[in-house]
Amino acid sequence: MTDVQQLLDSRGRRRIAITGIGVTTPAGCDLADFTGTVLAGRATAGPITRFDPVGLPTRFACEVSGFRPDRYLSGKERRRADRFAQYALCAALDALADAGTPVRDPVRSGIACGSSFGGADSYTRQALNCRDRGPGEVSPLTTTLLIPNSAAAFIGMKLGWHGPSATVSTACASGIDAISTGVGLIRDGRCDLVLAGATDSAGLTRLMMAAFCQSDALSTRNDDVATASRPFSAGRDGYVMGEGSAFLALEPLDHALARGARVYAEIAGSAQSTDSHHLTAPNPTGKWVTACMNSALADAALTPADIGSVNAHGPSTPLGDAMETRALLAAFDGTPPPVTSSKGVFGHLMGASGAAEVAVAALTAHLGLVPPTAGHAELADDCRGLDVVSGEPRNTGARPVLSNSFGLGGQNSCIILSPPERM
Repeated sequence: MTDVQQLLDSRGRRRIAITGIGVTTPAGCDLADFTGTVLAGRATAGPITRFDPVGLPTRFACEVSGFRPDRYLSGKERRRADRFAQYALCAALDALADAGTPVRDPVRSGIACGSSFGGADSYTRQALNCRDRGPGEVSPLTTTLLIPNSAAAFIGMKLGWHGPSATVSTACASGIDAISTGVGLIRDGRCDLVLAGATDSAGLTRLMMAAFCQSDALSTRNDDVATASRPFSAGRDGYVMGEGSAFLALEPLDHALARGARVYAEIAGSAQSTDSHHLTAPNPTGKWVTACMNSALADAALTPADIGSVNAHGPSTPLGDAMETRALLAAFDGTPPPVTSSKGVFGHLMGASGAAEVAVAALTAHLGLVPPTAGHAELADDCRGLDVVSGEPRNTGARPVLSNSFGLGGQNSCIILSPPERM
């Protein structure tokens, strides 16, 4: 590709390539394991081991296993970083390694990180310290352990980067919003390389599990954890708590092509909207989610017919899945393309969910395979009209993928990835 205009999109903006993916998730802490687990539709839920769940109505979750922070961080660095920041650093470094040899000017290399809660694990531990042992026993590192931007700070310090570092917190839409922020840093001419993603581990603390149980958000299928998360299915009763991080290496398409990099996908467009309806419940009509999808399509200069599949938010909640179904039916004139929800595999990663699901969408665009929705069985009556992929991956060929994320407070974010073949 030599025509300069081919390296600009229809709005004259630099085209953005995903050249690296790094993950620290219940589905795997390296890309090969993650890809295999997702394509197999293998649920990762199991009994909680991080703390004693006695007394909680939900005693299972999707925990990260096989995590080896000692491969990336010294003992001193680990003591100074909350679990959510450790997850982010490892995923970001893996994304950069996966990208190969991108141009790395420290002043023009940036970070965009999303998180819903920051260092909630450290906050809880130090609050108990203060209560039980007195103020003098609170760690002097507490502030830096819990501030949400500590994850991005650790990535920057580890790499010696001095470009923009942005932290985004828009509840469970944080992942897509952070990636969109990273795209903007490149298109604005401020960066030539951005590590963009999100991280959260707060859900796997006793305090936050109790809070989500009290709000009736979580499944209580303690005797059937493998199919507790059952997006768009009859009998769904809530999501499965997860944790983890995912990061992408983003760079201008012309840079990627010039160095012969492997390109997973192009970020073609994105959009945000706000329900302004309720702090926890979505607008049941889904009208603002439909508007968000339509805006993302317009930003990508694509039509609904161009989309090959949807990586849905699909939390497995009664209200959430029904709302997203209505929104998809409206956006796609009654016939949405094949739909999958990654939360059936690795649960709801809170602020990191959107980033992990964009990683899945990038693999879908790259491989032409839509992963099955783990736990999905009989389609619920209020989800009729959806073609939910289950059982085996669906071969849709090289077509654009739409990924959705919605957060508490009515945050809606959508992003569209185009496969390399369209470049």
